[in-house]
Amino acid sequence: MDPGRALDCWVLGGDTEVMSGPPRTLYAKSGDLSIAYQVLGDGPMDLVFVPGFVSHLEVGMELPNIARVAARLSSFARLITFDKRGTGLSDRTLGLPTLAERMDDIRAVMDAVGSERAAIVGMSEGGPAAAIFAASHPERVSALVLWVSGLGPPLDERDEEERATYAFVDSYIGEYWGDGSATRFLIGAGAPDEPALGELFSRFERYAATPAAAQAVLRRSYSVDARPVRDAIGIPTLLVAHPDDPVMPIDLVRATAAGISGARLVETDSPGHWSWDIDERSDLDVIEEFLTGSTHTRVSDRALVTVLYTDIVGSTEQALMLGDQRWRTLLDEHDALTRRELRRFRGREVNTTGDGFVVAFDGPARAVQCAQAIVDDATVLGLELRAGLHTGECEARGDDLAGITMHVGARVAALAGPGEVLVSGMVRDLVYGSDIEFETRGDHELKGLPDRWELFALTPSS
Repeated sequence: MDPGRALDCWVLGGDTEVMSGPPRTLYAKSGDLSIAYQVLGDGPMDLVFVPGFVSHLEVGMELPNIARVAARLSSFARLITFDKRGTGLSDRTLGLPTLAERMDDIRAVMDAVGSERAAIVGMSEGGPAAAIFAASHPERVSALVLWVSGLGPPLDERDEEERATYAFVDSYIGEYWGDGSATRFLIGAGAPDEPALGELFSRFERYAATPAAAQAVLRRSYSVDARPVRDAIGIPTLLVAHPDDPVMPIDLVRATAAGISGARLVETDSPGHWSWDIDERSDLDVIEEFLTGSTHTRVSDRALVTVLYTDIVGSTEQALMLGDQRWRTLLDEHDALTRRELRRFRGREVNTTGDGFVVAFDGPARAVQCAQAIVDDATVLGLELRAGLHTGECEARGDDLAGITMHVGARVAALAGPGEVLVSGMVRDLVYGSDIEFETRGDHELKGLPDRWELFALTPSS
């Protein structure tokens, strides 16, 4: 097909073409940022497509293989796709977005289109954000597809071949981004060597991201340990992978599939990372069969949660010094300030402990920011607080939460010093790349829990 006709022609296979104009780009608000999105098709199910690496909703649709994938997915679903913050038509950011912030963008787009529940397809670098959304909001996700994507360790824990591949792609983007060759390598395996197509690849790169932004997205994808998310995914999950993929090692995808309960892994014969003739390959057949042929499943009662425990330091001594009435008044003021911050940072009050709170968040960055705000508010009242946070899988029991994650959060809080916000390594990893900074507090034994846990304190500069 002529690349110039991709915007006006959806190819559904063979010689069948469905003519239409370009889809309309709209915007959803995610915090202070505008996230560009499009809705295609009107099928009986909602499907959110989380793009890989970088994207541009409008120029991307001029690439025939991207247009064909959109056409295929929108032929059986209402397809919702968007540009991640910092790329394409979405707002640029001052720093690198965290996985939790990108998860918020998925929710913002779903809310904007009125989608209560959808299947999520995370392609390549978009897989971890899709996975953490599915783990954090199982009630809003009917199924998860990780397409040429895996949840692996950070780069320094990968083998020499993977590190060499990363170094090559990183340096290549830094030197050649904008000439189209990186796009040809990543999503155009087997594309014809035509000048017009080369210029289209080049234009796509220039519109999708600057060279520095493209490198930053790549580096982020290799910097976070996403493996802990695997255990918290409790919805039907499919992984589609290519054994000869030069970007996503098949061993990493296999390990991801093994770490997700009940996950199905299908390895197809598609060449490269994402091929030019993707519509003629079996990837899309497998994805469609999985999404449309599955039976109704119960919404999981387990989800990935960041828990925050707070505690007033020396509360017994202060109560004795102030007397019951003055202490009760001070506690009421503390509780009111704390609940104000919970509303501000979208935390859910799970319980109170008399002189502290147990709070649940679906985003670790907001949880850390809320913890610091609560600690700061307490100083205005002449109180010192300690706070501890951990991210992990929890089981919902009515309005309460249960599971090992709750025990870890409580133990971390107990080790925090006066005025300190202490977090587990999982929290630190999930907010990596934000302006939130930590100092290590070394390895600790947590009472009643196995192994030793490295803990980190929020730094004053944050």
